[in-house]
Amino acid sequence: MKYQVLNRILNKYQVPRKFERLEVDANFNIISTSEGVEQFAQNPEQVIIGQDVRQGFPELIGLEDVLLSILHGEEELFEIEGVNRCNENQGDLYIDVYILAEKEDNFASRLIILIEDVTSKMLIEHGFSQHLKEANLLSSVLMSYKNYMDKIITSMADAFIVTNKFGNIKKVNRAATELFGYSEAELIEEPISILIDDNSLLQKGIQQPNLFQKYFQNIEVICRTKTQEKILVAFSCSVVEKKIKGLEDIVYVGRDVTTRRRRQQHHAVQFAVTRVLSESLSIAVTIPKIIQAICENLGWDLGELWTPNQYITAPYKRVASSYVNPTLRCVELWSARTIAARSFKSVSWQTTYTSGVGLPGQIWETRSPLWIRDIQSEIDTRAIAAKMAGLRGAFGFPILDDNQVFGVMTFFSRDVQITDIDLLQILVSTGNQIAEFIKRKHAEEALLESEERYRDLFENANDLIQSVTYYGKFIYVNRAWCETLGYSEAEVANLNMFEIIHPEYQQYCREIFYKVIAGEKIDTMETAFLTKQGEKIIVEGNISCKFVDNKPVATRGIFRNITRRVATETALRQQQEQTERLLLNILPETIANRLKNKPGNIAENFTDVSVLFADIVGFTQISSKLSAIQLVSLLNQIFSAFDRLSEHYGLEKIKTIGDAYMVVGGLPKRRLDHAVCIACMALDMQNAIKIFNNDNHQNFNIRIGIHSGAVVAGVIGIKKFAYDLWGDTVNIASRMESHGLIGKIQVSETTYKLLRDKFIFEERGEIEVKGKGKMTTYLLVGKRE
Repeated sequence: MKYQVLNRILNKYQVPRKFERLEVDANFNIISTSEGVEQFAQNPEQVIIGQDVRQGFPELIGLEDVLLSILHGEEELFEIEGVNRCNENQGDLYIDVYILAEKEDNFASRLIILIEDVTSKMLIEHGFSQHLKEANLLSSVLMSYKNYMDKIITSMADAFIVTNKFGNIKKVNRAATELFGYSEAELIEEPISILIDDNSLLQKGIQQPNLFQKYFQNIEVICRTKTQEKILVAFSCSVVEKKIKGLEDIVYVGRDVTTRRRRQQHHAVQFAVTRVLSESLSIAVTIPKIIQAICENLGWDLGELWTPNQYITAPYKRVASSYVNPTLRCVELWSARTIAARSFKSVSWQTTYTSGVGLPGQIWETRSPLWIRDIQSEIDTRAIAAKMAGLRGAFGFPILDDNQVFGVMTFFSRDVQITDIDLLQILVSTGNQIAEFIKRKHAEEALLESEERYRDLFENANDLIQSVTYYGKFIYVNRAWCETLGYSEAEVANLNMFEIIHPEYQQYCREIFYKVIAGEKIDTMETAFLTKQGEKIIVEGNISCKFVDNKPVATRGIFRNITRRVATETALRQQQEQTERLLLNILPETIANRLKNKPGNIAENFTDVSVLFADIVGFTQISSKLSAIQLVSLLNQIFSAFDRLSEHYGLEKIKTIGDAYMVVGGLPKRRLDHAVCIACMALDMQNAIKIFNNDNHQNFNIRIGIHSGAVVAGVIGIKKFAYDLWGDTVNIASRMESHGLIGKIQVSETTYKLLRDKFIFEERGEIEVKGKGKMTTYLLVGKRE
């Protein structure tokens, strides 16, 4: 039976096979192993003689009943296929496990476990299965995708065009026919050049696929509709390769971006005109730049300015219910180099229009912009010249402000142009901007003429005088201004006012400037300028604004250099602050303020205060062993610690006398907790002496006395002011210290009664006090918790 089972195992795949072997007894302990069996174990270190086989091969756990049935001959063979082992160094490993019994004398005495490495077989099977699934999935996806793409192409919003490599149209969708205005039948078999103005670049790309992929994935091209209107289409193009070379198809997916391009052009025109107006210094320089900017940003070919004068001067206004009837002449003209418009220019320079005649005259009469789709179809003296120059589309707008007309600007294109209402609205605003600029320049010129009369006076003034436009450009500065700030007249012409303002004053000056041009009156202001070398100059002065027709034209400022005065005032203030600090070190703040306001003697009664005297015991003996400098240094450390304590508790240090320290609570600011604060400071003073001794290797001690009662406090004399106390309370407090014990805090019975509920005391009893007789005193020990 054993050999039949082995034969069945060995001939399972009809190929030579290799096995590793384990022998296991009835208790599942390993009896013997083949040489390489450890490589297939989950835990190779557990595959040793006498070890439970389940430790190395955990997949046998739970199969004990099956193993015993094989051991007892109830089953011949048990197989475990495709067991996975993960090895960090070698990757995944797969094994098959075969279990059978080895019998001796018809009694099964052990199990034979054969292990085979089937990694290669498993990987091949997995790969084949995966490829089969992928092939089936791909076939299904391709069919679904084809149906889906057919629906997408039919319903997509973008234009879809397919041509052969020669550019003949093979297929279009509904969006393409709607975009270009043709029917599908009108487009099929037609060259794509019927739609795209310049198809040569695309044809070159088709001949060189590598260039096509690089440059034609997203390209914007000018196209023409059936009515010859120009539109901008963004195409994404790709070459569809065929098995037979030379039969490639070209796919064009296009979206109409004309509106987007126009919006970009509108923004560009607004920005360009605003920039020209802000940078130009004169009307004669500005107008040609504006005409050129409008043409270039819109892609138009020619622009003109028509006025009733040689150039723009004062505006024309309504008279009663009719308009003045001027004769309009072309005074400015710009054209692109790409058009041959010499004859049209010549006719324009010689042509005049009256109100209501021709494009300029109609715009002048209506005070409104006008758009002409094709100028060649209009009745105009310049229609023939326009046709010769190839000009078609035209529009114009008035330079208008408050119904006052300065002139008319007209523009021409070689293409038939669809009316752009949004552009016309923008150009109305542009015309207003130009009119505002012209009026402002006229006002500035008038202002310069007016100020010319005062120029000699300004030039010889010591003050800094400046005139600035409402957008910050300098119109005039005097000699003192240039000399103080270090700029030449040429450099001033290129400066903006805010470039010379010190950073610390920028926000403040902008607020003042906006208030002034809004009509608010500013009497005096202080600011700081920066010289060319970066030096800070502090100035003081006033600023005003000149208005024309209730609109700001220019600001005028007159400033005085106060840098030295401010420096002197700052030094004086610092000196005063230093004097103030010194005075407050001598006298309490309230007393110092009273002396400053009313010099003389000060005396004030305080009925409830607590006075503390402290004396450093042994200091006199130690002083004989130290130098004066060392002595003062040690004493300074101790008294500085006491000063910090008095400040912490809000007490008033009165004075030090030698090695004695005097402090009081309850004055000059009256307070109810004066005794509590004095007691807390006394306890902290004992601790401060201990810390001092540890830090300085000394053995000082302190004796403290406290008494509470009434005193008189104040300042007397006329030299070397000092705040002091007088009264019996001071004498008793001094006696409490002098009659006290070393290292102790002695308090009078009066102070004891104020503190006994919050602090711990020891009664010392009656003692003889000089000048007072017998008094009961107490020793302060600590705080109650």
